[in-house]
Amino acid sequence: MRNLFLSLLAISISVSTIAQDNTNTNKFRQLSGELATPNVYRTASGAPGSKYYQQKADYSMEITLDDEKQQIHGVETITYTNNSPDPLAYLWLQLDQNVRAQGAASGLTRTSTIQNFSSPWAMTRYMNRQNFDGGFKIESVTDASGKEIPFTIVETMMRIDLTKPLLNGGSYSFKIKWWYNINNRMKIGGRSGYEYFEEEDNYLYTIAQFFPRMCVYNDVEGWQNKQFLGSGEFTLPFGDYDVKLTVPEDHIVGSTGVLQNESKVLTKEQLKRWEEAQDSELPVFIVTPEEALENEKEKSTGTKTWHFKAENVRDFAFASSRKFIWDASVVRQETKDVMAMSYYPKEGNPLWERYSTRVVAHTLKTYSKYTFDYPYPVAISVHAASIGMEYPMICFNGGRPNEDGSYSKRTKYGMQSVIIHEVGHNYFPMIVNSDERQWTWMDEGLNTFLQFLTEQEWERNYPSSRGPAHLIVDYMKGDKDYISPIMTNSESIWQFGNNAYGKPATALNILRETILGRELFDFAFKTYANRWMFKHPTPADFFRTMEDASGVDLDWFWRGWFFTNDHCDIAITSVEHYQLDTHNPDKEAAWQKEVDNMSRENISKILNRQDIKETENEKDPSLDDMYTNPDPYAVDEAQRVMYNEFLEGLSEEDKELLNKGYHFYQVNFENIGGLVMPLILAFEFEDGTNEVLKIPAEIWRFDDTYISKVFVFEKPLKSIELDPFLETADTETNNNHWPHKDIPSRFDMFKRN
Repeated sequence: MRNLFLSLLAISISVSTIAQDNTNTNKFRQLSGELATPNVYRTASGAPGSKYYQQKADYSMEITLDDEKQQIHGVETITYTNNSPDPLAYLWLQLDQNVRAQGAASGLTRTSTIQNFSSPWAMTRYMNRQNFDGGFKIESVTDASGKEIPFTIVETMMRIDLTKPLLNGGSYSFKIKWWYNINNRMKIGGRSGYEYFEEEDNYLYTIAQFFPRMCVYNDVEGWQNKQFLGSGEFTLPFGDYDVKLTVPEDHIVGSTGVLQNESKVLTKEQLKRWEEAQDSELPVFIVTPEEALENEKEKSTGTKTWHFKAENVRDFAFASSRKFIWDASVVRQETKDVMAMSYYPKEGNPLWERYSTRVVAHTLKTYSKYTFDYPYPVAISVHAASIGMEYPMICFNGGRPNEDGSYSKRTKYGMQSVIIHEVGHNYFPMIVNSDERQWTWMDEGLNTFLQFLTEQEWERNYPSSRGPAHLIVDYMKGDKDYISPIMTNSESIWQFGNNAYGKPATALNILRETILGRELFDFAFKTYANRWMFKHPTPADFFRTMEDASGVDLDWFWRGWFFTNDHCDIAITSVEHYQLDTHNPDKEAAWQKEVDNMSRENISKILNRQDIKETENEKDPSLDDMYTNPDPYAVDEAQRVMYNEFLEGLSEEDKELLNKGYHFYQVNFENIGGLVMPLILAFEFEDGTNEVLKIPAEIWRFDDTYISKVFVFEKPLKSIELDPFLETADTETNNNHWPHKDIPSRFDMFKRN
């Protein structure tokens, strides 16, 4: 019986039909060639190495907001500490406002066609940008003694030349004086700027990138001084900030850091409410809607200085307006209590009063569960129209109701989602401080993934727009000429939102739900977050940590999802049904009769029945003998004797196997899209029962285009469905069924304008 089962064994394993060059094209080859070599700064496990270092930049600033001219004037003292082993002959700073300087490379390198000017709005916006001069005006750069320091401005970067190299462990202090024109966000756009309320002649300022900021110097890039062209955001060193903000006397200010002089800028009633809020898990007004309304009407001509301090942050931002309502509540954590706060004008209500601070608190609780306790003292959401941008402890968010206070479903959930997303950025990249200028996905993708988890814990069936695999399908099956691999520099990405937000978030969700499972993924992800909080991770550190902590080789996954623009389209090309030859002549004859009855007659037999009226033996039956028209399914005694002899040579186990009536199904698959993924198969049997089987992606390791797999069941199959729970972002589900199943779809004859 050994020979009988060797043939079965041959078809019960995965069958590779095309040989492959494993050295160059195998999708399961290791990523060592694409990732930096581990060293004393960054280990092969993905953790910081024994000699990991990072620089420190401390700021002391005095900032004045000119509400008449819409200008920022500032003086800052930067104390830069060199913790690297390298002597530094010069320092590099970012001048991000120069992206709006007239003639800036950001505008010159932006492609356009005449269709870009096909609406009055587009033309007006273009002309507003062309006519606005928003670049930094550097008035002086001096050292601690007041002596001028030579500097060179290169577009959005500035180099400070030192008289002698700054050595390891040394610190250097210098002062910069500057000003710039604040941009009107509603006319020009931008991550920061102002919104003008014409009826009241009031302004709402959301101010960021407002001061020359130190670049990162590290073991990976040296100086990270890549130009800012508008898309790639910011990479910055950590430091301590001491900032005094002078604004109109009736303005309310929300800022990175902790307010130092609340008794001088708040009324006694507001101070009392502030103390109450620190013990309330429901929002408490610090500045009431009524007080904000009075501030809008009674414009002060004086000024007031708000003093903030922030420790171990990578940036600083603030918001200022006489229109602000301010509410706050406490979020309890094991390590420390945090204040969740919101600043918003009356135009944000009723949405903002009802939801904003509650959503901030929920975000902190959920993100902390998957990463670490929120380490900062405050988390602030500021309302501004048509914006979503993040900074340490503060973010600017859109979501404005109609003038009558009504709002759509889209506005409500859009507002909640943008608050979750921007508050979530405190974790990535404000604390886990990745390089946004190069790898947007490391903050936007990871954050969008956690945003999805947070949305689902906020409300069951929350209408999340990114995260689940099926939501990325339309992008993945698009024109590859306009789809960049995720591992593309942020300034060179096609389809920024899908590439940097949607696809990496989807990849992580697939990794969590399908590849690793929630327990392994959550442990590995939390390990990464804790290893790299308040540090500067790279993509390699993330990839290696996820493998190191989960114990699963994921190089095939990173390669496919992050280094290529392949998509998932796996097809069931055919299914072949087999059963064992029982050698029982009666059973085999009955089986053959059933098969023959399922077959169609050949054409000659059909036509002969019509054309041949009578055969010769039909005319004369005497011509018939024992061999005329025999029963093809008749079993003679000799066959039964042979069968009994066959049985005598079998063991009882072999006899039982033959009598089980197993059904063998060889399922043939084709990987059309190129992205290797697990095979999730739902089997439905003729008796109405079901079974789901998940096969790891490694089934493709010897051939990533064509494979076969034999499945053995005790009962016959009715159907097979591939990816039944929409786990793999398969872009074509019409080829996921056996027998073939048509998936209803529609086309639009009447296009909407």
